[in-house]
Amino acid sequence: MINSHIMRTYETVIILKPQMSDAEIADFVEKTKKLITADGGEILLEDKMGRRRLTHAIHHIRDGFYVFMKFKAGANTVAAMNQQMRVNELVMRCGVFKIEETKAKPVAPKAAAAPAAK
Repeated sequence: MINSHIMRTYETVIILKPQMSDAEIADFVEKTKKLITADGGEILLEDKMGRRRLTHAIHHIRDGFYVFMKFKAGANTVAAMNQQMRVNELVMRCGVFKIEETKAKPVAPKAAAAPAAK
C-alpha cells in the first residue's frame, strides 16, 4: 500500500500544444498548481520555458510550449496529476520524476600544495 501522506520532491516537464494562447497556458499552469496544492502539496519552482523546437515531431507537430515545475506532493496527488495529463488534449507529453533526497557528504580539506621542485 502506498503511503499518500509522505511528501516527496518531484520535477515535471510538460509539453503543451504550440497553438495555445498565453492566457490558455497561464490557465493550464494555474489549474496544475491548484491540483498539486489541493492536498497539501507545495510548489518549489515554476518555469514557463516557452516555445521550443521538439527533437522529433509528435503527431506531425514540430514545436511545443515547455513548462517545468518542481514540487512536493504525496503519491495520490502525483497519480491524479498523471491521469489529468493523459486525458488533457492540450498536453503533448508529460513526465513526472521523483527526486531522490541525498545527504551531502563532508568534503575533506585539500592538502597543502606540494612545494615546487628546485
